[in-house]
Amino acid sequence: MTTHIDSLALQELRKDFSGEILLPEDTGFDEARRLFNAMIERRPGLIAQCADVDDVVGAVNFGARAGLEISVRGGGHGVAGKALTEGGLVIDLRRMNGVSVDPDARTATVAGGATMSHLDRATQPHDLATTGGRVSTTGVGGFTLGGGDGWLARKFGLACDNLLAAELVTADGNVVCASERENPDLFWALHGGGGNFGVATSLTFRLHELAGVTALLLLWSPAKAPEVLRVYRDYLETAPDEVGGGALYITAPPEDFVPGHLVDHLAFVILVAYAGPEAEARDVAAPLLALGHEGEMIAEMPYADLQCMLDDPPGYRNYWSAEYLKAFPDEAIERFCERAGDMIVPSPSQHVLFPQGGAVAKGPTDVPISWRHAPWVVHPFGLWENPADDERGRQWTRRLREDLRPWASGNVYLNFIGDEGRERVIAGFGQENYQRLARIKAQYDPQNLFHLNHNIAPA
Repeated sequence: MTTHIDSLALQELRKDFSGEILLPEDTGFDEARRLFNAMIERRPGLIAQCADVDDVVGAVNFGARAGLEISVRGGGHGVAGKALTEGGLVIDLRRMNGVSVDPDARTATVAGGATMSHLDRATQPHDLATTGGRVSTTGVGGFTLGGGDGWLARKFGLACDNLLAAELVTADGNVVCASERENPDLFWALHGGGGNFGVATSLTFRLHELAGVTALLLLWSPAKAPEVLRVYRDYLETAPDEVGGGALYITAPPEDFVPGHLVDHLAFVILVAYAGPEAEARDVAAPLLALGHEGEMIAEMPYADLQCMLDDPPGYRNYWSAEYLKAFPDEAIERFCERAGDMIVPSPSQHVLFPQGGAVAKGPTDVPISWRHAPWVVHPFGLWENPADDERGRQWTRRLREDLRPWASGNVYLNFIGDEGRERVIAGFGQENYQRLARIKAQYDPQNLFHLNHNIAPA
């Protein structure tokens, strides 16, 4: 790879470029390269802020001819920092954030740089929705291509289960469409294979009727957590698919519904995200409401508003990981709860347990997702401000995974982790799926131009 940018070639790129090309000396460059994860610091050679598909084609061709390392930046988080290259070319899609909704067909077509907020606000007026990330700032493209697990997944399946078609710019600069009928092997690979096969410039989704949701957020002091979590575990075994949410430790915020003695201290939370009205939600969640919680927030709201409730604040140092569990017995509960004491408090960090099941487990098995049948996932989600806390935050995350490893399935959702090595990438797909993905990678990107991701080496 080179970091030299030929001025004549750059001048040629600029001729027909509708967006903006930023060099390190340009105003706005430093803002454009700032990542969600403040732990990652890289300085590209140039940033191509694309306005349309032709811009993406031009940028891919320019980068390939110049021998530049190419990174692709979608709309969201990218905790591993792969959206930036050191000295190379960033193809920045964030200007491409339009959403087109067909309420009669119940579909939405989303540009490659859109966030969940763009999608959810567009579908909400039609009382339609599809599974999105658990916050509004998640990028639709990377989220979906990695599989896409969210609050509605138990009801409507993963985001990739609802993917109907995709448009990509491939490494040779061609624009390719993928669906069940058109380039079906590529379409299969996009169900979890991430950004390995090209730059996703648009995605079309199946939508579902959803007039509103109800959020039930119940708080306890940490000492009550093991008892409550045992009830929650048993409750999820028979809970309807409309019940999403999770159990988590957080730093309790200074809100009216939070008891004063918990504010800015570790608190245990059960969040029920119910796909339906409040009266139904209260009835369904009655076993949890009977546990004597110390604080509560219960509200019916549009789904797009639920997505904003726990938005991840930008500018913090981030370190995430995950362990998918085959079972969650009492001993695992005790270990999960004990390790919460290592989380950095106060901070925006979360010590999370998510349930799966429902439409996730019932979804298609012939896609490259290895983790959909695990009933539980533990997700240490670390965000802190002080670099002096880096080692402490990493150790908390790693030790939690170690504690729960006796019950681990060995699989992992790659969107939940940073750079944890090749074996973890393979674990995200399963060995057989990985080999097939590598063959498809060789067809569409034989030189591994798009390697700044959870990379699949071409076979």
